[in-house]
Amino acid sequence: MKDLPCKGCKGLCCGPVPITQQEKINIKKAIRKMPNKKLLELKNQPRLLGTCIFFDESRDQCGIHSERPSICRAFGYYKNLVCFRVPASASSETYIAKEKPIGILSIDFTWDHFRK
Repeated sequence: MKDLPCKGCKGLCCGPVPITQQEKINIKKAIRKMPNKKLLELKNQPRLLGTCIFFDESRDQCGIHSERPSICRAFGYYKNLVCFRVPASASSETYIAKEKPIGILSIDFTWDHFRK
């Protein structure tokens, strides 16, 4: 898979982000390991309404990249998750989550749900 050119998009494709129970657990573990300074910088950033709470606006990247949800990993590579900058990278397949989501980041889950 070719990497997408995400720099410069300012998180436009980062929402809504449904997560599964296991993804919530994994994100919580990652947040607990995050240095406090980085955590506070990430948490206190202003974001566009509906943008994932973990999008790092100041760095223009995912703040939890190693633990990002499966839909984020799939983005750009399926016909129902096309990247507007590189539409040719999408396959003809439709992305279907393997597990049922339990909620959406920024709507059902806020920073308070991932506190240390």
